[in-house]
Amino acid sequence: MLGLLAAPLRCGAQVSSYGDKSEGDNVGEQLPTVLQKVQVSQHLNAQLPLNAPFVDDAGQPVTLGKYFDGKHPVVLTTVYYNCPMLCSEEMDGLTSALEMVNLVPGKDFQIVIISIDPTETPKLAAEKKAFYLRRYGHPETASGWHYLTGQPSAIDAVTKAVGFGYVRVPGPDGKLTQFAHASSIELATPQGKIAQYYLGVEYSPKDVLLGLIDASGNKIGSPVANILTYCYRYDPQTDKHSLMVVRAVQLGGIVTVASLGSFIFLMFRRDIQLAHEHDTPQPDEKKSGEMDKG
Repeated sequence: MLGLLAAPLRCGAQVSSYGDKSEGDNVGEQLPTVLQKVQVSQHLNAQLPLNAPFVDDAGQPVTLGKYFDGKHPVVLTTVYYNCPMLCSEEMDGLTSALEMVNLVPGKDFQIVIISIDPTETPKLAAEKKAFYLRRYGHPETASGWHYLTGQPSAIDAVTKAVGFGYVRVPGPDGKLTQFAHASSIELATPQGKIAQYYLGVEYSPKDVLLGLIDASGNKIGSPVANILTYCYRYDPQTDKHSLMVVRAVQLGGIVTVASLGSFIFLMFRRDIQLAHEHDTPQPDEKKSGEMDKG
């Protein structure tokens, strides 16, 4: 048992079935039709399917329940290992947060990453595990990191329990090799009930720590604000998600540059005014000068 404390707000959504696909144009501020099916519906206190069969990163058959010992909480996330961008950002954000959490994977909690792509292999899962274990910097915690692959039925069971909606979309070659999905991590209690959601690709270490403490005590958190980050390629040449991120970065850059420009302009103008006031004789000074001449 780790102790007590925690809380965060909510969303709603529709979980699409595996392999579902539809496309639409991104008009103005509206989401493309395909992304309207991509949501994270927060199923707090829902029971995860602990009997769902998977294969671990060592190539061994396991069930999800293997990682729930009735004593320690679990960090759960659904990604796919060949994701061209968002999943890596999500895993980077999770790893960075855990680096600052004073708890030890494998001892105080477990980390379970499940691929939503049934074509991905344990070999690829092992490569991803090795990469993020190096990134985390504590190879002795390897027993606490679990990268799983599985078949559609097991994947569907988990994503429906979590409320993770996603759809297949074409990759650059036009084949349905990628997924439109949002980004989130979940915390689960030692009994496998969903206790907390964190959305986006950056996570507060403090929130994660308090969430793990609460989950360890079987405390269910509150829904979090539904601010989703999407991963979606809409054609062979252009990555829709990267385009959306670039626009956000550009907008942020414009605002920053404009703010700095305004600040520099105002300070420059102020310096000119001060210099002008310094060079212009004041009435008393002028009068004093005239008397000295006399």
